[in-house]
Amino acid sequence: MQLNAADIRKALPWDRLIAALNEIFTKEVCAPVRHHHSINVPNDPQATLLLMPAWLEGEYLGVKLVNVFPGNNQRGLPGLNSNYMLSSGKTGQPLAQLEANELTALRTAGASAMASGYLSREDASDLLMVGAGRMARYLISAHRSVRPIRTVSVWNRNEAAALTLVNELVAEGIAAKLCPLDELESMAREADIISCATMSTEPLVLGEWLKPGAHLDLVGSFTPTMRETNNIALQRCQVFVDVRAGALSETGDLIIPIKEGAITDAVIQAEFTELCRGHHRGRAELEDPQNAITLFKSVGDSREDLAAAILAYQQTATDQ
Repeated sequence: MQLNAADIRKALPWDRLIAALNEIFTKEVCAPVRHHHSINVPNDPQATLLLMPAWLEGEYLGVKLVNVFPGNNQRGLPGLNSNYMLSSGKTGQPLAQLEANELTALRTAGASAMASGYLSREDASDLLMVGAGRMARYLISAHRSVRPIRTVSVWNRNEAAALTLVNELVAEGIAAKLCPLDELESMAREADIISCATMSTEPLVLGEWLKPGAHLDLVGSFTPTMRETNNIALQRCQVFVDVRAGALSETGDLIIPIKEGAITDAVIQAEFTELCRGHHRGRAELEDPQNAITLFKSVGDSREDLAAAILAYQQTATDQ
């Protein structure tokens, strides 16, 4: 079975995807650390091959293969290409090949929405989106699926890109508005949920701006030198992550403040396995839940890919 981006979008509505993500973190999944391999490319920058395997014993085996070829930018080609292979966990026979760029974007946004379900206030209605790329579009939709979002504001360093996204949202009937470049602080101070999906290496949303009861969703930083918020945010917020090991080794949002002595790794309250299994109740378990400020940092995990791939395969097989 071959599933393209359109097939995957159809098979992964937010409610079913979030339920599948929640369920996968209640199961015993074998998820080895991702493999990084450097590849020399003649007359081009060095490329990278990433392999992300995960399996449910006796059920499903999956692996995401990601090729990162920076030299493609000079050719007008995408620098990243990825595919996901889902196989039977009983026989090893291939079941489906899925276009993994779409799969990854959807499961990433779904993970943020799942975290919001545990961590943001149930009455959260004002969303500030920092970033205006592909992920921003998915994140807005995903957050709206779990909370009664009435207004969406969009900020981006490229204001024209932010305005384009705002116009798209308005055309869909969503009450959206542009956050001007110089008004990020004022709008952040009013937002119930702030979601960040950027390539920033410097803090954009500062911890001192967050109002009581706010929820900060950090998606963009995926290397030790990238960050979207500052040390104060990590000090003020109740911090949650998708996976502790990955968050502590991959994102500058945690690595930098730990290195600078602003926090320790004990700042992390819980990860997905604890939230999804009911070992931690999220906002409901915090002291003064109404006013607590929460922060969720995602780095991605192969279990999320596996859950999304299984659901897409099962839904497509059922529809055929």
